[in-house]
Amino acid sequence: MKKLKLAMQMTIDGFVAGPNGENDWVFIPGKQDPAAFKFGIDLAGSCDTLLMGSKLTAEFTGHWQNVADNQPDSPWNPFAKLIADMRKIVFSHTKQEFNFRNLEVENGDLAMVVNELKKQPGKDIVVYGGVNFAKSLVSLNLVDEYYFIVNPVALGAGQTIFSERKIMQLEESITYLNGKVMNKYVPV
Repeated sequence: MKKLKLAMQMTIDGFVAGPNGENDWVFIPGKQDPAAFKFGIDLAGSCDTLLMGSKLTAEFTGHWQNVADNQPDSPWNPFAKLIADMRKIVFSHTKQEFNFRNLEVENGDLAMVVNELKKQPGKDIVVYGGVNFAKSLVSLNLVDEYYFIVNPVALGAGQTIFSERKIMQLEESITYLNGKVMNKYVPV
């Protein structure tokens, strides 16, 4: 059975976005770590389906499709190609169409659709956010693996994907040269 993997950037004080949805803190200038690029590529490569809510779709999909198609020298190009070529399912009750390749719109019950997707053959399923979509998946207990990339930044206030207590087990922790730490958790 496929797993649903949630991968999100997070601050050291547990926020995944600023109070107004800001995420400029994710792109801290300074030393980059090739291992962080490899992690992103390996995680995307372990999945064949990307789920997202409609709010994230245009910016996220457009950005990675542009990097894949027009920026061959970008260090993120291998990751972008994986995202651009991956099956993408957007959950929306209002939008019916997006102009990106390999993208479908789904307006059915979130839990029912995700559980059906998990039964299909193939690689795992990945979600990169946004906040409200991830919060829905978490509250419905649909996430099998959590990948939090903890940034060396505190916001003091912001948005979280948790609305209730969740107990998890740490399975892996990787420290990167840029001060970020990837923690992989599974629900207990």
